[in-house]
Amino acid sequence: MTTRLRRGPRAALITLLLSVALSGCSMLSGNEEDPAAEPSASPTPTETPYDSQFTRDGTFQSHIDINGVDFVYTLYPTKSTPRTNEWFPRGNKFFSFTFQAYDLDRALRDPYRTKRKVYLEQIKVTSITKTAKGRGTSRPYALDAEARRITFDPEPLTTKYGMAITSPKGAFELRNQRIRPMPLDTRGVDLMFTATVWVQESPGSDRFTKREIKQTVPISIFESDQPTKVARIPVNAN
Repeated sequence: MTTRLRRGPRAALITLLLSVALSGCSMLSGNEEDPAAEPSASPTPTETPYDSQFTRDGTFQSHIDINGVDFVYTLYPTKSTPRTNEWFPRGNKFFSFTFQAYDLDRALRDPYRTKRKVYLEQIKVTSITKTAKGRGTSRPYALDAEARRITFDPEPLTTKYGMAITSPKGAFELRNQRIRPMPLDTRGVDLMFTATVWVQESPGSDRFTKREIKQTVPISIFESDQPTKVARIPVNAN
């Protein structure tokens, strides 16, 4: 089995997901803002303290191909902290992320019944900071939960294997996640994602294979003694 990271032509597939208008309340209590995607509003520096696609582009997307199934992680900052070149050690920083699977053996518009189904059972995220001297000790973000209980969709399609994430009928989405303040010498943070999934062996089959889909996302943290600015966005803002 070969696992490889892709950011080529298949990146267009995820645009169907990101094109859906995001609305609703924050999953964080007490934070009243619109958590919809908001790519970085100002150009990021050509040099960052820690190499990061997320910081440079204002979003992160990866394609992990396992036996013809494309697993897609997508992360982006929220409107509360949209300027990724102004993420400093102090203060909270907010992001959202999605996770979805595509059966590459079928065309995008082929009937759903002809595609291999993928179910997400558990989603886990750990973190570790990076300093100019190397690995830090702070862990500013953590998550370990049953996917169907925390996804933004209040009624996801579920089975005994978890929630459906096969495009176009299912996707996992988690909004407005808070990265806590970090030590002042922090220059980056790695988010390590692990998704426990069940993959149908063939369309219509009752046999599923359990796998763990892992992805590390580096994020730059810029030197400053000022806190990251958090915008207050009204709930009904467009």
